Amino acid sequence: MVIDDGNGTVGPPAAGTRVRETSARTSTPADARTRAYPGADIRAGGGADTRAGAGVRAGAGAVGAVDGGASAVGTAVLLAAAPAGRGRAMDAASVLPVLAAVPPGVLTGTATATVVELADPLDPQAVLTRLRAAAASPGPLVVFLAGQLHLDKRQSLPHLALARTTTATLRYTALPWHWLAGELGGRPPGATTVVADLAADPEVWQRLAAAPDLLHLGPGPHLYGRVTPAPRRGEPTTPDYLRAWAELWRAGARPPFPAMHAEAVVRAAAREAAPEAFLLAPVPRPAPVPRPAPAPSLALAPTPASAPPPAPAVPAFPPAPVVAQDPHPAILAAAMAGRHGEAAAMAAAWESEALRHHGPRSAEAAHWTEVRADLARLAGEPARSCELWLAAAEFRLALRHPTDDPDVEAAVDRAHHQWEQIGDRARADSLGPALVALRERVPGRRPGALAALRRRMT
Repeated sequence: MVIDDGNGTVGPPAAGTRVRETSARTSTPADARTRAYPGADIRAGGGADTRAGAGVRAGAGAVGAVDGGASAVGTAVLLAAAPAGRGRAMDAASVLPVLAAVPPGVLTGTATATVVELADPLDPQAVLTRLRAAAASPGPLVVFLAGQLHLDKRQSLPHLALARTTTATLRYTALPWHWLAGELGGRPPGATTVVADLAADPEVWQRLAAAPDLLHLGPGPHLYGRVTPAPRRGEPTTPDYLRAWAELWRAGARPPFPAMHAEAVVRAAAREAAPEAFLLAPVPRPAPVPRPAPAPSLALAPTPASAPPPAPAVPAFPPAPVVAQDPHPAILAAAMAGRHGEAAAMAAAWESEALRHHGPRSAEAAHWTEVRADLARLAGEPARSCELWLAAAEFRLALRHPTDDPDVEAAVDRAHHQWEQIGDRARADSLGPALVALRERVPGRRPGALAALRRRMT
């Protein structure tokens, strides 16, 4: 049961409790969606312009998402907030029904969980009260956050806009981001995770480019998220990144949070036409160490011009710069065990990190494209593997690698081999012209490869 004494302070909910709050505007779509959630309502009188309801709902069988163990009682906070009217840049509350359909224990990675939902809240103090009560719980805490960020120009601090927030009232009606950091930063390391899908106004977006740690929550919480520029005109954006998390869980996937983050980024990017995004993830910047002797080359051996290129003798990734915690063995182990989605998600996460720190035109980014291409081969997806090997070869050439560079030749050879394995003729025909164009530039060391390719195209 929710403990609410009417003065705006709320005690910690009991294990397995579901707390549901919305603004007092009961006719809004967000309120209607909240009332549709299963559970018995208990009307209470606390908090400014809020309504609270509680119902018992426990989940089980989840893979541990945060430290604390599956036997601990976890807490999940679902906070979706955006200004009403013309100031709304994101339809944040639209993701709440999808998240609410995920079993609570899956949200927190524990056998039993308490879920607190806040849909378009009005008062930053009321939100702070709920966050403080959730942070006081001893078990794992996961905060799912959808909304839009605005910059307080006087103090140059980001704020999460709430339902009453306007440009003129930002300092009094929005939730300062440092309040969130203050409440969560004191919890034990590894016990707190924040998953955020945010739209940033132009001032916040510019600050993020200059200060990537602007949204840092301290050393304890793990922050995963995506920040996109707020649209200047037209319809509000939707929290597709956070929706992807819920859809993956509802489909039965239980990968670790880094893999969830990577897959959600890919799905959200495919679902919308966002020009760019700033990714948040607790992935340490790789620390370079001396490069060891290069791994054996996977270059294809010479064969008669009429024969298709053979497959590599052993599954292995292209050579890569070694980092302090080399992720390649874990990725390869997952792929060889048949966990292809998990392996691809881990590789995508490292590719995102390479793009963030080194840019799209870098050897690091090209390498992770090659890793993803080899993973697609191991997963039995020759069309996808061919497509990625073509991209890798183009990346290498754009980096001014010569056409006889072994890495460039290997990428084209592997793309050629994977093209030969495609069973869908239409798909093969769509990739054929790009492969021919590359073969004309990079003939490789197998005489007759280009001629054999052209014959297959006819």
